[in-house]
Amino acid sequence: MRLRATPKALALRLDGGETPEDVRRLSLPEGLPLEVEVAGPVAQETLEALLALGRPLTLVPPRGRVVEGTLVVPRGLRAGQRVEYPGTVVVLGDVNPGAEVVAGGDVIVVGRLMGLAHAGASGDEERFIFALELRAKQVRIGPHLAQAPEEAEEGLGPEVVRALEGRIVVEPWGRKPLP
Repeated sequence: MRLRATPKALALRLDGGETPEDVRRLSLPEGLPLEVEVAGPVAQETLEALLALGRPLTLVPPRGRVVEGTLVVPRGLRAGQRVEYPGTVVVLGDVNPGAEVVAGGDVIVVGRLMGLAHAGASGDEERFIFALELRAKQVRIGPHLAQAPEEAEEGLGPEVVRALEGRIVVEPWGRKPLP
């Protein structure tokens, strides 16, 4: 179970197996309606406990969080090459300018990322991109897009890209743990 605030509502994700007691223990701020994403099997008693909270409640479809395995690409990608996979993609080599990696899961590049990378392509903004050296002109996480500044620094070492509060952030690997 995960709870987060959006501008219009409190978004609650039920992964399955939550109990009515779990729902009753939620500490919810007043004033916001509840949007509930049911991503796994949830007992009727749990749903009834949600209704008993007395808030406006909307059920939303799962956001495509199911990630199907990992594809390992055993070499780098050249310009014009594209890899697309519904799960996580690991590239063992460089992703050169003009090459693309599109993943429903995470994108991990064991080399230089100079082409386009899109993690969470099915809309999942909780995915990340990792590269030993990040030189990409454009990266995407879920629906979010970022372009590198013109005077981007090079050679900063391993970096991770993720979405945080609706914007893309790039951080040196190991400085902050991923959520």
